[in-house]
Amino acid sequence: MKILVAVKRVIDYAVKVRVKPNKSGVETSNVKMSMNPFCEIALEEALRIRESGAAKEVVAVTVGPAQCADTLRTALAMGADRAVHVDAGAAPVLPLSVAKILRALVQVEQPGLLILGKQAIDDDCNQTGQMVAGLLKWPQGTFASKVVLDKEKQVATVEREVDGGLETLCLDLPAVITTDLRLNQPRYATLPNIMKAKSKVIKKVTPEELNVEIKSDLEVVQVTEPPKRKAGVIISSVDELIDKLKNEVVSCNILVSEDHD
Repeated sequence: MKILVAVKRVIDYAVKVRVKPNKSGVETSNVKMSMNPFCEIALEEALRIRESGAAKEVVAVTVGPAQCADTLRTALAMGADRAVHVDAGAAPVLPLSVAKILRALVQVEQPGLLILGKQAIDDDCNQTGQMVAGLLKWPQGTFASKVVLDKEKQVATVEREVDGGLETLCLDLPAVITTDLRLNQPRYATLPNIMKAKSKVIKKVTPEELNVEIKSDLEVVQVTEPPKRKAGVIISSVDELIDKLKNEVVSCNILVSEDHD
């Protein structure tokens, strides 16, 4: 079985995000970029499935500009067998367009399993996995915290966390799975594997070659930073605290002075 894993290049989780002066988006120039953490988990799970003998090949795929090749190099260094880069240019690609591209790639690659991170930390859309499952008409298991494959029965058992506890789904393959944080701990790429990944060939295709039209149904009007937290108010008595809670709409922290009995 072949496993297709979608990965995304995002601003590194440790970087403080800055809004552009014209408020058209966030600043990405001269900013450290890395693989989306949920995508790392998805790739790690695919590699573990291959290592268990339930799959023979792991193919990493990404959609975006030329710089996304660095993310695929990371995937190859972690252990992916092949990589496919869909060069969609510098313009943002929304989840529905990504889902259509992944559907086209699935038709070309014919994988038995498609694994994605449940969401990307840049837009937090949490839509692509569900959309591509709908387009493919494949069963889906979202927010997976445990995945078990039975290659003889061609069935995947997915355990997922819900409000009331744990839910277990049994999916006929091929299927789409999106990964949650507790599924696994991604491995680090070793230096020898990083050096080997630099010489590996990354297959490049365009949306046009996949017969996918990229269009945006969403217009970003303005991007602004959240309001700064206001200073706290120090009060001298419990009576004053009760009065403020009853009569004022307080949007800042209220601190009771420590020297009050």
